Amino acid sequence: MNARTEPAQGEPVTPARPPVVRELLLVAGLFVVYKLGRQLAAGHTGEAFRNAHDVWHLERLLRLPEEGSVQSLLLHGDTLVRIANTYYATVHFPATLAFLIWLYLRRPAHYVWARRVLAAVTAAALVLHLALPLAPPRMLAATGLTDTARVFGPSVYGPPRTDHLSNQFAAMPSLHFGWALMVAIGLIVATRSRWRGLWLLHPALTLLVIVGTANHYWLDAIAAAVLLGLALALIRPPRPAVTSAVPGARTVVPAEEPVLVGAAR
Repeated sequence: MNARTEPAQGEPVTPARPPVVRELLLVAGLFVVYKLGRQLAAGHTGEAFRNAHDVWHLERLLRLPEEGSVQSLLLHGDTLVRIANTYYATVHFPATLAFLIWLYLRRPAHYVWARRVLAAVTAAALVLHLALPLAPPRMLAATGLTDTARVFGPSVYGPPRTDHLSNQFAAMPSLHFGWALMVAIGLIVATRSRWRGLWLLHPALTLLVIVGTANHYWLDAIAAAVLLGLALALIRPPRPAVTSAVPGARTVVPAEEPVLVGAAR
């Protein structure tokens, strides 16, 4: 008796994974373009500090909590603040990469969706970085905040004038928070565990870290959340693929490819 090679009616169908070499080249290309694009915004020191003063005063008008209230919690001990600095320096990229790899291996359709959402958010963030150079709160004397990475370590940034690897005037939006929130949402959508809501602890902790270490304003995280919300509204998550329910039929109905709403098919 031959083993069944086709799924039974109503069974989910696993979509084919995109070619791995193509995906590696695509992700690497997006990263290079983003890094080069960030450098285009570097050097706008005066404008970045003027915008920083405006953002700081706007937060006070909106009665947002002061970032110092979070930082004061970290400064109770050297160990806690060093853990926060290490989290900021080491979790951002590895967590997002691990998220994409897991989706690629276990949820291919969700991988394509998540990759498109992250690409859209990152591209929109780059445009905003170019249009609104912004010095982070750790650089703004008016905030009264401590640059915890410089004082306690570890730090991923050098002096702004000599740091050619990153654009330190690209505070808004915070991709640390935007990517962390997408990781949580993506895992909640792609899994069925009753505990999957706990993934939201990742962006919550990231938010406390980026604010407490004085690398971002509250509005940086809010801007990232708005961009992510727009991307999620435009790029549909995949639906499960199932075999045709018509008796005797062997037709497979593929999972809907995540596409932009209103885009040509």
